[in-house]
Amino acid sequence: MTETAPAYGLWFLVVVNSAIFILFAFSFFKPKTARDWRSFGAFSAFLVALFTEMYGFPLTIYLLSGWLQSRFPGVDWLSHDAGHLLEMLFGWEANPHLGPFHLLSFAFVGGGFVLISTAWKVLYEAQRRRTLATSGAYAHVRHPQYVGFILVMFGFLLQWPTLLTLAMFPVLVVMYVRLARGEERAALVAFGESYRRYAAHVPGFVPRLGRPPRRKPS
Repeated sequence: MTETAPAYGLWFLVVVNSAIFILFAFSFFKPKTARDWRSFGAFSAFLVALFTEMYGFPLTIYLLSGWLQSRFPGVDWLSHDAGHLLEMLFGWEANPHLGPFHLLSFAFVGGGFVLISTAWKVLYEAQRRRTLATSGAYAHVRHPQYVGFILVMFGFLLQWPTLLTLAMFPVLVVMYVRLARGEERAALVAFGESYRRYAAHVPGFVPRLGRPPRRKPS
């Protein structure tokens, strides 16, 4: 059985999928400040690069085609399914959309978007009241929305790794950390000792497992 539909060059799908996920993230994140737009813009660039290789032009496959074909001669590397590199490299012979890495990616992508959404609601309410956001996701990490973006990007890397997105990922993580540090300096100016106490007990990006969230400082 052979595939008659083209595997790549589907630029309409590149545009549609990029727009759907970018708008989906926008509806949760709702950037307002220049810092918000920088973080959201970088995340959007990651998605465009991802879907360009997923449906448009498989740059990673072409660059690695010699190495891949010599070690996995039984795989049609120009087929769409071969873009699920992790399933292919680990010998998953069934439908790659049901492969372990693909399914695990759904957990990271879905969890990331849920975290972005729930964190935004807490932050919006805190900004409306001009108070410090310390409940919900903010009771576990100080920067849950940035953590959410990182989880989404990592999930997509599990599903469809490319050379470009693999190179972008650590750069974006560093950028989010730097943006978070800038937000912390602003929060110290705005909330003073309250934020200092909060930051002393709540980690920035990685929650402390097995410990209940602390009650928000007065």
